Amino acid sequence: MITLYGEGRGFRVAWLLEELGLPYRMRPVDLLSGLEKDTEFLAINPAGFIPAIVDGDTVLVESIAILEYLLARHGPSPLAPAPTDTDFATYLQFLHMGEAGLAGPINAIVATIILAPEAEQANWTTKWARDIFESRLGLVSRQLAKTPYIAGDRFTAADISVTYALQFAQRTIGYVLGDTERAYIARTTARESYARAMDACPATKAWVAGLTIP
Repeated sequence: MITLYGEGRGFRVAWLLEELGLPYRMRPVDLLSGLEKDTEFLAINPAGFIPAIVDGDTVLVESIAILEYLLARHGPSPLAPAPTDTDFATYLQFLHMGEAGLAGPINAIVATIILAPEAEQANWTTKWARDIFESRLGLVSRQLAKTPYIAGDRFTAADISVTYALQFAQRTIGYVLGDTERAYIARTTARESYARAMDACPATKAWVAGLTIP
């Protein structure tokens, strides 16, 4: 059985595991207190960030890499278009953009809000990060004006990546998405696999339930 360490971006992994129907165990990781005492987790990922998975003898970190691994190792799946598929390039682009261009920059803003003194929170870096997010969001908006899902007419793992990032922006910095993006999120999160993943990630579910998303 696959063990998934940590929620946060680990929710992406749980969602994909539910889509694939693979059995897994969610192992919580508390990054904010007592991480140095979590020797089991640090043996898996000495760098101390989440998510991480153990699948047999395989240990892997980085949420997008984990998605690609699971689809390759436990596929084939319609969630990952084949290289010969006309949607493959778009799929690959947005699969990675969900973290590199969307969630990553937002994370820089969130870390600043949490860790920086109040007088230093509005700085060049946070403006740069927001500009990066918004420029990539423009690509998302343009794509969704053409297709119901981010890589075409069907749901793929790229939708898991992008949906997480858009919700992350909503929930952490109160980013106001447009009608197209909100309708897209309503489509992707209506899936039963999303609800099951939420049930498997109680901290994420409680956090979402307590927030008003613009």
